Amino acid sequence: MKQAIVIIGIGEIGGVFARGLLRLGHPLYPVTRAMDLQQVAQHIPEPRLVLVAVGEADLPPLLAQLPAAWRDRLALLQNELLPRDWEPHVCAPPSVISVWFEKKPGQDAKVLLPSPAFGPQAQLLVDALGAVDIAATTVSSPADLLYELVRKNLYILTTNIAGLSCGGTVAELWHKHRPLAEAVAEEVLDIQHWLCGEALDRPRLLRGLEEGILADPQHQCMGRSAPARLQRTRHIARQAGIATPRLDAIARTLEART
Repeated sequence: MKQAIVIIGIGEIGGVFARGLLRLGHPLYPVTRAMDLQQVAQHIPEPRLVLVAVGEADLPPLLAQLPAAWRDRLALLQNELLPRDWEPHVCAPPSVISVWFEKKPGQDAKVLLPSPAFGPQAQLLVDALGAVDIAATTVSSPADLLYELVRKNLYILTTNIAGLSCGGTVAELWHKHRPLAEAVAEEVLDIQHWLCGEALDRPRLLRGLEEGILADPQHQCMGRSAPARLQRTRHIARQAGIATPRLDAIARTLEART
């Protein structure tokens, strides 16, 4: 029998990975909010993988309380994810996948781009998605992973935050409101640069943003998390002392509407 896998968070995205891993023959142990992580770890001290599929806002407190026995076998898949989020909490580099598919209740997964993965169990994550016909691929270095994480952050934050101003689809944002999109993207990249602590290839990242937009032109800019993303991004900017005039203007417009 194949080695067991723990999945923390069985929402839409976690459920996709669960189906794929089951098809590969792995026994799965789901962990919900009501369960005690330490007790579960006593029963399953050495899983092959601990896949953390909670939302980005729930990730920091979960990593802080993660059982020690699991800290060298993590896999992460959150949006707005960067190495600084996991480095204080792990004793070995985790496996990480940047998810480029959308899964809504009652609907099949919709793929925008192949989801890139890196880390000791990256191929397992790719195989799990492949088992449910979702494109994914491995990348070869931490630098490649960082690019993919920042690119996804740039896509999510730019389309969500700019969408609060103009609404509509990502294609409409890119073609009808390009100055707005580029202004928001530049401020997002300023913040990502500070969070990463190293130089970023901005032209390549902006091309990557456009690639994501063109992959699904009818994708709606805003999800229900957009206001929280704007608030969180501006809070980080204030911490870093980064000026964000376009983000601030969008926030003022939202406040005036309410």
